[in-house]
Amino acid sequence: MRIRIVDAFTDRPFAGNPAGVLLLDVFPEDAWLQNVALEVNHAETAFAHPLPEGGEADWALRWFTPVTEVAMCGHATLATAHVLATTDAARGPVRFATRSGVLTATTNDDGSITLDFPTARLTQVEVPAGVAEALGAEPLTTHGTGPSVGDLLIELTDERTVRGLTPDHKALSRYSERGIIATARAEDSSQGYDFVSRCFFPKMGIDEDPVTGSAHTALAPYWSERLGRPDLTGLQASARSGLVRTELRDDRTLLTGHAVTVIEGELHA
Repeated sequence: MRIRIVDAFTDRPFAGNPAGVLLLDVFPEDAWLQNVALEVNHAETAFAHPLPEGGEADWALRWFTPVTEVAMCGHATLATAHVLATTDAARGPVRFATRSGVLTATTNDDGSITLDFPTARLTQVEVPAGVAEALGAEPLTTHGTGPSVGDLLIELTDERTVRGLTPDHKALSRYSERGIIATARAEDSSQGYDFVSRCFFPKMGIDEDPVTGSAHTALAPYWSERLGRPDLTGLQASARSGLVRTELRDDRTLLTGHAVTVIEGELHA
């Protein structure tokens, strides 16, 4: 069967967030899916198969890190939609049946893809004891992101602080269900982005995720409220880096980015 590695939230190879993508006839046993994800060893590997016509969704979709299945993943959904569009396996908007409900992906005229995801519910919380030491910076505010995301969102003083973080990943794993989103306002919005972020998920087997679509369902409402605009662009300032355009629509967040296939081969397993 064909397996592809797709860089998501970027328009060039070796940037953004790489994801494995396999299109299947049905889902094999979970142990096989997990073993493939471990072999691929990227933040997530996506597995999808077509569903019968006439239902609420067109494809079933699941995502696995090297160590566990996750309930939501933006970049691997973008990568899957890119594969479907570039191989003519699907045309027009694609509805995915997932553990987070039906998620829609639409390919735009410029080749970018827009994902329709649920908006995270933000709740301000007290700064947990020890999190500043584990992260390596003092939080300005901390928010829970609700069950759809499961992260702790932490605003820091400025962009330079976010970029310079060298956290204690093992210590960070104690502070949320999934991980930590560190963010700050952009120092210069003329550079093409409004806020920066970095995401750390050691509990999920990912010390730092290069570009995290799902985190932007929390970053979008957080920064839209502060900046007074529903349409923003976030830069995830990891070593690979990537841009995510966001748009708030009531209880939904639209995430837009590009993707590029960098590897395609045959899986013998």
